[in-house]
Amino acid sequence: MSLSAAEDDSGSDIHLPADIDWHMLDKSKFFFLGAGLFSGVSFALYPVVVLKTRQQVSSTQISCSKMSLSIMRYEGLRGFYRGFGTSLMGTIPARALYMGALEVTKSSVGTATVRLGFSDTTATAIASAAAGLNSAMAAQLVWTPIDVVSQRLMIQGSNSCKNPISTCRYKNGFDAFRKILYADGPRGLYRGFGISILTYGPSNAVWWTSYSVAHKLIWGGLGCSIGKKDENGLIGGPGFKPDSKALIAVQGLSAAMASGVSALITMPLDTIKTRLQVLDGEENGIRRPMTVLQTVKNLVKEGGLAACYRGLGPRWASMSMSATTMITTYEFLKRLSTKSQESLTSYKAG
Repeated sequence: MSLSAAEDDSGSDIHLPADIDWHMLDKSKFFFLGAGLFSGVSFALYPVVVLKTRQQVSSTQISCSKMSLSIMRYEGLRGFYRGFGTSLMGTIPARALYMGALEVTKSSVGTATVRLGFSDTTATAIASAAAGLNSAMAAQLVWTPIDVVSQRLMIQGSNSCKNPISTCRYKNGFDAFRKILYADGPRGLYRGFGISILTYGPSNAVWWTSYSVAHKLIWGGLGCSIGKKDENGLIGGPGFKPDSKALIAVQGLSAAMASGVSALITMPLDTIKTRLQVLDGEENGIRRPMTVLQTVKNLVKEGGLAACYRGLGPRWASMSMSATTMITTYEFLKRLSTKSQESLTSYKAG
């Protein structure tokens, strides 16, 4: 999506890196490097995800510090990485689907909206929202079963989670996958799929829209509207080019702002989704998966709306840190994966 192509920026004195479109990427390098880079990011942020998950399924409010100390005391460092192997296995194909759907949608929708006469800012927001929604739906086909398995492993053996969860004990991800499939069939692995779509679809749409708007607003506040020349004078004088630190800082701040908006809006849905995927109810002595209505009723009994926001702190922190590292890694990955000038020339000629 080359939105800036609709404008003549040849005389611009602010030189920000141009958007890299889908056709400009070396796909094999993009997915191969992406798998490695994002696996590293997932490893660094996984303990925060464990804290968030355990807070969401806990029947009482427990602070992050108390929960962290409890995990370290009773389970050691390994407690913060329960289910990580399973999560990592799913992250690679899910992330590949996510990035592919994101770039294809953003490029096609962005080009279409520009041709329809929308402004650059509006076209970017529309394309980002559509891309976020579409990529989340594509990724959930892989991610939901991995989420179900990894989250059950996350809370297994927890001293802070008193809710009645499955009586099954899992040795590892493969064992959990086998037992869930045997007990509940394929539906067990896709438990919460609908609510996951309702959670991550809007969450991603809100995030990418907020990010694109925040990104432009921040540069606009600094006197550098992306891809445009400031008629009233530019920070840094003619030919000013923001260095890599400035670019990363703006990307990070934009990502943190977008994460805050997205977390606040979708937190109740995420709490319901997590409980649906890992908690079981009991009826006449028979274990049964809980329904959305039962889950909502339990949350209301436990504290109403406040119970829906348990784990907001870790989720906000996780989303902010993840988004900041993801977006900077993502932009870095795209530049690493850009085709040579000769390949791009051949593409344009074709």
